[in-house]
Amino acid sequence: MKKPLLLLFCLLSCLSVFAQKNDIKDLWWKRNNLRVIQMNLPDYEAKTINADSIVEDLVRFSANTLLINAGGIMAFYPTKLNFHYQNPYVKGNVLGDVIRKCHEQNIKVIVRFDFSRVHESIFKAHPDWCYISPKGERIINTDMYVVSINAPYVQEKAYQIISEVMDNFPIDGIFLNMPGYQVNNPYEGKYHGIDQNEYDKKRFAEFSGGKQLPVEENKSDRLFQKYLEFKKHTVEDWSERLHKLVKSKNEQIAICTYSDKFVDIIRHESQSMTTLPYWPYSASDNVSNAVNSFPDHIISNASIQQISFQSRYNAVEPQEVQIRLYENIANGSGLDLSMMGDMRGYEDERNFEVFRKVYAFHKKHEPYFGRYKSVAKIAVIAPGAWPNGEPMQEYRGIQLMLREAHIPFDIIEDGQIHNLAEKVKGYKLLILPEITYLKPEAIEVLKQASREGTNLIATNRSLFDSPETLLDLFGAKIQKKDNDGAGNYLVPDNRAIFKSFAGQKMLFWKFNLGIYDFPGADEKLLPILAKGRPGPPEIIGGHDATGSYAMAIKNHEKSKAVILPINLGKIYYMHGYQEHKNILLDVIDHILPESKHTIQTNAPARVETILKEFTKNNVSNSEKQTSDGMILHLINLTGFSGNTYFEPLPLYALKFGIESSKKPRKVFSLSTGKAIKFAWKSGITNLEIAELAGFDGIVMEWN
Repeated sequence: MKKPLLLLFCLLSCLSVFAQKNDIKDLWWKRNNLRVIQMNLPDYEAKTINADSIVEDLVRFSANTLLINAGGIMAFYPTKLNFHYQNPYVKGNVLGDVIRKCHEQNIKVIVRFDFSRVHESIFKAHPDWCYISPKGERIINTDMYVVSINAPYVQEKAYQIISEVMDNFPIDGIFLNMPGYQVNNPYEGKYHGIDQNEYDKKRFAEFSGGKQLPVEENKSDRLFQKYLEFKKHTVEDWSERLHKLVKSKNEQIAICTYSDKFVDIIRHESQSMTTLPYWPYSASDNVSNAVNSFPDHIISNASIQQISFQSRYNAVEPQEVQIRLYENIANGSGLDLSMMGDMRGYEDERNFEVFRKVYAFHKKHEPYFGRYKSVAKIAVIAPGAWPNGEPMQEYRGIQLMLREAHIPFDIIEDGQIHNLAEKVKGYKLLILPEITYLKPEAIEVLKQASREGTNLIATNRSLFDSPETLLDLFGAKIQKKDNDGAGNYLVPDNRAIFKSFAGQKMLFWKFNLGIYDFPGADEKLLPILAKGRPGPPEIIGGHDATGSYAMAIKNHEKSKAVILPINLGKIYYMHGYQEHKNILLDVIDHILPESKHTIQTNAPARVETILKEFTKNNVSNSEKQTSDGMILHLINLTGFSGNTYFEPLPLYALKFGIESSKKPRKVFSLSTGKAIKFAWKSGITNLEIAELAGFDGIVMEWN
């Protein structure tokens, strides 16, 4: 009897292990069908929140994931840890009730931790745990003190807090808010400087071989460059240890935050802007960047409801939220919104109908979202995950030109080029808008791509710190990279290339106008005219040729490389003159004429067109690798006026020619459910949409 019993025991053990592996394989977030509602709870709402009403609202709004406070700054549950400040308003086990009742409705729960601050009582007991500036200042928000990442609170106590929550609640995920190093008080808009905490000093000395912690952020300083390496190393070390802790307890718990290392869900945010011009493509920008830069991750881009940190109880306009949410699902994210508190007695409910409508739409048509393949021939290189300043303006301006021209493109973060070499080399055109620095490995990828047939366009100060690359790839040498171009003109001289300038001989300029030599280029274009004489009409003129050019083309064996050392994107982003957009569009048409064949349409420029191949997102379809068809997302931005969001204008009789290698079996509208007549010939699917309101998804299913 012993042998049969032993055999049975082994069989059951194997089945158990097999079941666990299946569970690991079928990680819940991998479906990429998230419909998240984040309830950012102020401390006092812990007194009044009700598990039944929260779950009722989530069901009513078709949410399948709740993101809610758990700990860090304060515990939203009865904690037993004396270094974890207890929210005084917490009653009973409300967090446990919320999780249990969400699970009864098949709603996942991700809990929020914020380890950036501790309560004053913790600070008084352990001041050495907290940030201190080069001037000896603390970063304080009322009674909350910013901590130091290398001090014991983050390095030890944070893991104990997370463990306590995981051991006491059956959570589905962990969200980390404000991870990493703090140098600003973002809630007050004040910069304080590099943390000089003694734990930071000691750890940096160990990392750098005895060097002292820098006190100024200076990218040209080698010590600061070493400090940047140190920050990256320490953040990734902390994240790796967290990953090991979480996954050792439960593989089915997702880790979500804003970085990419040791996380399962990368979160991004579409926030309101405080400066003009507003950016209606925020969600498309964020999601496309993350999806293409980190293709092995799930992306969740949150629509942040608040106007600002100072105006949290006033939401952005409903029409802006609608655009964000539709852009999310069109580009490959799920739905995600972040609000202050729960939904009962909310201070600004104007967006609630938009939430309900878009979330219900996603739920109804879930198989057509979340599993996409790009059809883009072009990639725009992004200056980081959170672009800012002049590089952001240049980058957005280039995007705007392409979006308005209905030219599909992907976005890839500059720091990821070397990790995505084969993907990058698969594009027919790469555009570098103000990409001033690339790692040597990334530059080598660009050179390989150029040799194998990928065309390049670089604008403004791109690659200025690598003169040998500028000469090798573009045949260019810098004379003066920073030069105020206000008052200069450019001449669209070669009309075989510049076909969009009938009746126009001179193009005005402002912002940067780099002065370059092009000894290795094959063609110089856009002659620069000198600044004219200022004054009354009687004395103006004097715009003589300077002998310099604003563009050059170098012919490689299988590709072309174009350099435009001018703020081409920024001038369009800030001012929107068509002549500047037409420079880029004419250049693209010259070096990659097939780019305009992917989508041909009479739709206005304010209709955002996002074309993807899709595989149906069904559980039974999870192993399928081939596409089931194409889907054309249409987002109507005609209600965006530049600084206000109105209801979009209905549009009629929109015609499309979609490049498709296969003939569709059927074409239909997700919004109406109705079939759409089409004709397929020579690889083009032609169709007409009778009416477009705010959004539609045109599905072209293949045989």
